[in-house]
Amino acid sequence: MSVEVKIPAVGESITSGVVSVWHKKSGEFVNEGEPLFTLETDKVSTDIVAEKAGVLETKVPEGKEVKIGEVVATIDDSKRKPEEKKEEKPNKKEPEEKKKQPEPEKKAAPVARALSPSVRRIVEEEKLKPDTIRGTGIGGRLTKADVLEAARGRETVGEAVSFPGTAAPSPAAVQPSPDGRFTRKKMSPLRRKIAQQLVMAQHTAAILTTFNECDMSAVQELRSKAQEEFTKKNGVKLGLMSFFIKACVEALKAVPVVNGRIDGDDFIQNNFYDIGVAVGTERGLVVPVVRDADRKSFADLERAIADFAARAREGKLKIEDLQGGTFTITNGGVYGSLFATPILNPPQSGILGMHKIMPRPMAMDGKVEVRPMMYLALSYDHRAIDGKEAVTFLIKVKECIEDPKKLPLDF
Repeated sequence: MSVEVKIPAVGESITSGVVSVWHKKSGEFVNEGEPLFTLETDKVSTDIVAEKAGVLETKVPEGKEVKIGEVVATIDDSKRKPEEKKEEKPNKKEPEEKKKQPEPEKKAAPVARALSPSVRRIVEEEKLKPDTIRGTGIGGRLTKADVLEAARGRETVGEAVSFPGTAAPSPAAVQPSPDGRFTRKKMSPLRRKIAQQLVMAQHTAAILTTFNECDMSAVQELRSKAQEEFTKKNGVKLGLMSFFIKACVEALKAVPVVNGRIDGDDFIQNNFYDIGVAVGTERGLVVPVVRDADRKSFADLERAIADFAARAREGKLKIEDLQGGTFTITNGGVYGSLFATPILNPPQSGILGMHKIMPRPMAMDGKVEVRPMMYLALSYDHRAIDGKEAVTFLIKVKECIEDPKKLPLDF
């Protein structure tokens, strides 16, 4: 009997996706629970596994956009593995079995089985040779970072280079013009979604940005003193983001309207603090949400941020990881940005932009001193938040960063 393989519902707001790569080809036998293909949506990519064992017959090609519920393949569960059929006639083809004995030198099958679905997808798209890449994972296993580095190292002048926040196109998706003056490539679902969200934010909200700057001396000194003990105790480093999350929570408590959102003719005031932290990946920018940030310690925040960053790079974030945030923080400073205006993450009403720490001469008690300074930018929906409230929020963040004792320092 044939079992239909349908595109599952992977999120309440997702209606379609792209079959980016088939991990099994048509006519191959698949085991129950084995990954069939990678479904790339406008938020995350996920591997769809076989619900039954049998012979696969694909119905759509790689790269095709499909709707939720659409049948993309069938599995004939009445057919058994080829190995099981051979066991019925063990003596019929002895010469063939002898011919197969020298082949273990190639070890092609074990290599394929050792690759995770996300690694296999990159290897197939970039046409890499796994046996030529040094693995840094456990037991020499190839990681996603290994194959991405191999793909980057193969690039030459004139080829597309992948930066954080941009999607790396497969060679087949790039179409050069006849005269070679430009190339055309299809945007990934994630990049298309990012574009739609940014345009929607500009069209549906009255976005205004207010700026300030903060002296990072106190935070840097505190991190330097507490880093060794904090790392030894918690297994993670004490970063900057946890300070800003704590500072934003204090500012949201002081100016609650920034923690709300407009819904039609109503204003919804959130009484919880789920803070989104923007993470740049090879596929684009994603914003996983740290739940109940006000209840988490510095160590809890650092672990959550590290976990999100690792899973974002590996494409293992879940839909629920990206939903329900009340406020967002984005750090362009990690890429060297000195000054920028962040765009709202709908339906939220506020987003804080962090930037690069730069030593600058500052007037301190009538004297000029060089201090590590960071520009801060708060973009907000002026329909819900007045300028006074936005400035008050930003000053509260500045005060908490410049005097960390105002934060609950639960190291």
